[in-house]
Amino acid sequence: MTGPVLSVQDLRISFGTHEAVKGLSFDIHARETLALVGESGSGKSATALSILRLIEREGGTIGSGRILLDDGDATRDLRTLDGGQLTRLRGNAISMVFQEPMTSLNPVLRIGDQVAEVFIRHRNLDRRQALKAAQEALDQVRIPEPARRLDQYPHELSGGLRQRVMIAMALACRPKLLICDEPTTALDVTTQADILSLIKALQTEIGMGVLFITHDMGVVAEMADRVVVLRHGEKVEEATVQDLFDRPQAGYSKKLMAATPKLGTGSSTKTAGTDIVLQVDRLSTRFAARPGLFSRDAGGVLAVNDVSIQVARGETLGLVGESGCGKSTLARSILRLIEPESGTVLLDGKPLTGSSKAQLRQSRKEAQMIFQDPYASLNPRLPVHELITEPARIHGLVSRRDQKDLAAQLVARVGLETDAVDRFAHQFSGGQRQRLSIARALSAAPKLIIADEAVSALDVSIARQITDLMLELQERDGLAFLFISHDIAVVERVSHRIAVMYKGEIVETGPAGQLLAAPSHAYTRRLLTAVPSGIPARRHMPAPGPAAETAPLTLSA
Repeated sequence: MTGPVLSVQDLRISFGTHEAVKGLSFDIHARETLALVGESGSGKSATALSILRLIEREGGTIGSGRILLDDGDATRDLRTLDGGQLTRLRGNAISMVFQEPMTSLNPVLRIGDQVAEVFIRHRNLDRRQALKAAQEALDQVRIPEPARRLDQYPHELSGGLRQRVMIAMALACRPKLLICDEPTTALDVTTQADILSLIKALQTEIGMGVLFITHDMGVVAEMADRVVVLRHGEKVEEATVQDLFDRPQAGYSKKLMAATPKLGTGSSTKTAGTDIVLQVDRLSTRFAARPGLFSRDAGGVLAVNDVSIQVARGETLGLVGESGCGKSTLARSILRLIEPESGTVLLDGKPLTGSSKAQLRQSRKEAQMIFQDPYASLNPRLPVHELITEPARIHGLVSRRDQKDLAAQLVARVGLETDAVDRFAHQFSGGQRQRLSIARALSAAPKLIIADEAVSALDVSIARQITDLMLELQERDGLAFLFISHDIAVVERVSHRIAVMYKGEIVETGPAGQLLAAPSHAYTRRLLTAVPSGIPARRHMPAPGPAAETAPLTLSA
């Protein structure tokens, strides 16, 4: 039997005096997918960055351990290699697909140039040859019109297409090991299903090992052969995916599995009120065409088209749909963060559309928004006690003298330690930053909260805590929620009703259980088909063996 493609032995990683990973060991063989799971801050991404020796750029150090990679010619300890040797291996024998492609792709370079660079650097092709290889690579990851995409910039592609570009770059040199760090977290379920299917197909073609980092246990069930569960930097359990789902051994693993939402396990059974908090009638929002953008007509893009919804006191309306369908634009249009073209919005009976700036400012006290990206929406210069009490101060609900007391109450309500109030946003993990965003939304005591992918960046246990908190606040204070998410199992759990959005329009609305059990619209049925079942397929472990060396990729478009 051949040895593993990657063997991590007694790995220890520190950031200053904090030990983030404590003696972690695991192996990955060719054609095998190992999932690394655990809550935010458990050491998953730190482990991935250490394998590539990128952890030093993030301020971390590898204290001890061995990282052995079989690159086909020899087995090397990546810890002992110099910069030049590492550069030759990265993107060649070992590649990585990051969570957010927009931060990984250079915004000022064309797609073709970025993909071609891999072939120029690692295959010594000239520019013309490299661009031809780049076009073939884009075609192999099923990007439509690959020749046209070569001349486009990252911002001109959807999230799903950008992620496919990252996969094309990662697989260009047929690596022995692919590391995927939350590659589908920001994607809708249909695009996620496409990306997962693509990775599995390419793994079969190339024969590579895959380290898959995710907090989505449905994706784990879909992708993994074995699973390593991390908590506080330590491995608490390692098992086949079937054993973990059927018979988790560690207490934390059991908690993780219990917190995982599963589609079909029931929606909110509590009865919502009858008083309408949010009334949206025939709302439309158009983005003007940009000069010279010949592919769009002179009228621009109708992102939200004649949408009507309502949310009652104590009710959660879930809003689902694929990326680019208009969900976030609708949310921003409701609060007039984007000016709608037509239609009306009433918040607790008071008009938001057509109101003056002073009236709008006063009305916004009643509605707060939790944005998808917590880091972009939190001021990095403010300490937490100022950051999360800002809405309350703006609306005169708290004095500067009392803001620390209010901040301490808010962070405790969202599950953070009270000493967090003196820290800054960059000192928290992604999941912790999202909890700060929720605390900030609560500070103004609103009647409506619009949550735009509020739990998409959180691990399942923390996401469960946050949704439990939302349900608790709703029951206690009668809060209304417009809950936008691509995780339909989470939407089912928290929502009384669900609205399905497709190409700017609401195509179906109904009680959560009824709509999910018997969807009437073809798009809703397609959306539900793409949701991971959360049940591992009965499959045999892949036989360890050498990766394919010469067989070309033959995926159909």
